[in-house]
Amino acid sequence: YDNEGIAIFALMFTYFLWIRSVKTGSVFWSCCTALSYFYMVSAWGGYVFIINLIPVHVFILLVLRRYSLRLYVSYSTFYILGLILSMQIPFVGFQPVRTSEHMLAAGVFALLQAYAFIDYLYTKLPRADDLKQLFFGLMIIIGLVVFAVVVVLTYAGYIAPWSGRFYSLWDTNYAKIHIPIIASVSEHQPTTWTSFFFDLHLLICLFPVGAWFCIKELNDERVFIVLYAVFASYFAGVMIRLMLTLTPCVCVLAAIALSKTLDYYADTETSDMSTSPVVPSTDNDENENENDKNNRNLYDKAGKPKPTTGRRGPSTNNQETDEDTSIVSSNIKTVVVICIAMMLMLLAVHCTWVTSNAYSSPSIVLASYNNDGSRYIIDDFREAYYWLRKNTPERARVMSWWDYGYQIAGMGNRTVLVDNNTWNNSHIALVGKAMSSNETEAYKIMTMLDVDYVLVIFGGMIGYSGDDINKFLWMVRIAEGKQSLK
Repeated sequence: YDNEGIAIFALMFTYFLWIRSVKTGSVFWSCCTALSYFYMVSAWGGYVFIINLIPVHVFILLVLRRYSLRLYVSYSTFYILGLILSMQIPFVGFQPVRTSEHMLAAGVFALLQAYAFIDYLYTKLPRADDLKQLFFGLMIIIGLVVFAVVVVLTYAGYIAPWSGRFYSLWDTNYAKIHIPIIASVSEHQPTTWTSFFFDLHLLICLFPVGAWFCIKELNDERVFIVLYAVFASYFAGVMIRLMLTLTPCVCVLAAIALSKTLDYYADTETSDMSTSPVVPSTDNDENENENDKNNRNLYDKAGKPKPTTGRRGPSTNNQETDEDTSIVSSNIKTVVVICIAMMLMLLAVHCTWVTSNAYSSPSIVLASYNNDGSRYIIDDFREAYYWLRKNTPERARVMSWWDYGYQIAGMGNRTVLVDNNTWNNSHIALVGKAMSSNETEAYKIMTMLDVDYVLVIFGGMIGYSGDDINKFLWMVRIAEGKQSLK
């Protein structure tokens, strides 16, 4: 398995180990974090989310003046070991030291070393308090120098600029204008609000509550989960495929919200106001002190005023009021717990239905519903790939749009010109030019590419809207960016 199949587990496991290393300051947990990061790098290109979020966490902790030796050991060990391990992956190579996506981690590493050195001087110098402003100025100067070095190296060509996918995260219109192949992918489109509710259900309401609880009781690890929530929410709104990175964070924060709520409403301890001891009337001083203690807390757990107690002990009316208050409080808690349980049951039913109907259907065999409600199975893709496998030579070269590349290679066992690995935009643009040209020009391109068969998907007979006719405009746009259409 590769890509998203194991990447989400590797992502969350890396974050778990990072938080563990920050809490303990252990070199062992920092090394485990680097190894998990290496696993993530080898599985999915989305590893850059890790190597940018962790430095942001470190930087925010420095801004909040939460620097500690644990933080220094954790990040220094993770960055050095993770950098060396990630460069062992062939398709990564020297990108961690030559691309802008990784410069944030390097800059924070340099800043952390400078901060640690200044902190060491601050603890050793006899009059360090007088030099506090000087140390603060040195930190600002060092940060500006690191930023200036990165900018100069970028303009000099030693550091590659951001790739098109990262530009499209900040400028949603960038890909449509400059790199149409990115905008043509449906999973790169902005996320609609219906998609958020469809995937998250009631968790989308509990998610902000959990974030508020984390902000209310802030510490090093809660700073990380809040940052994770903020960045993942933004990226999931820009690109629908990044909903993958948001859902684990939503589950964690929703669980925190439910846990805090149940801690309060499922608590069986109630104040027993009816069993308070009777104060003797002979000792007035002790009686008054006892009354002061009883009257300090004016509200019980349900938020209702507590009944006052006289010097000679509680009256019968007060005892009845206490019993009624206890009964109402218990009933309210029971109703709240039952409502939470019912909502969680509805969430489980919704998740089961979504998994069964939306995320368990393969893209090879499609299903639709007729006007009478009966289910109709579209098996044309599998039959087409089976036909290619049985009726074409083994060394035949098949030209199709890149959407079907992996499927033809896997199920049809034939060589394709382009596939879902879209790193070669020029080749995909050439295929798009052949698809959008007239027969004479298309034949010349196919002869040049040594094509034996062409696969074209047409869904007009069965009403399938995702065919090549629907993708024709994207073929023209992609070809226009790389090939001259004449």
